[in-house]
Amino acid sequence: MSDIAMDAARLLEMLPESEQHFAYELIKKLVRAWDPDFTRLTPEEANRLAVAEKSGFVDEKDIDWENLRRTYQ
Repeated sequence: MSDIAMDAARLLEMLPESEQHFAYELIKKLVRAWDPDFTRLTPEEANRLAVAEKSGFVDEKDIDWENLRRTYQ
């Protein structure tokens, strides 16, 4: 988690519970406005995806979804 996100969480903890809920709803609206269908990647997610793709990541188009039996050779 970034330093800014951790600072924001610390600030939220200082508020009364009702105000925490208000702030949470505001943050949710900001995130949904920025990425309404939750398809954007954060820098951390993009990095994790790049590492996964370079480490033997299997593309879903290479999977035979009709025949998922495990075969041993």
